[in-house]
Amino acid sequence: MFQALAASTRRDILRRTIDREQSVSDLARDYDMSFAAVQKHVAVLEAAELIIKRAEGRERLVRANPEMIARARLLLSRYEELWRSRIARLDDLLAEDPAPTSDPHGA
Repeated sequence: MFQALAASTRRDILRRTIDREQSVSDLARDYDMSFAAVQKHVAVLEAAELIIKRAEGRERLVRANPEMIARARLLLSRYEELWRSRIARLDDLLAEDPAPTSDPHGA
């Protein structure tokens, strides 16, 4: 899932399809790349189940998959909690009084 979100174009496609379903052709018009390249980005998002693609006549319509986006958000929240607690523990350790050290010069 996170590999699929690594590319800015894929994140943008996901953002654009959250509010409304769009055709791959409409999506492709806004990128400075070939239609085939946009299709590949869509395929990566579809494989990660972040978008849902369906056929309507000759068009392929895509929309964000809210269930998978919610799962990604939950997973990111858990990672955020984990790292915040680790950083807090590190802050606590650094805030403790340092143990007295002997003066290497014998003073």
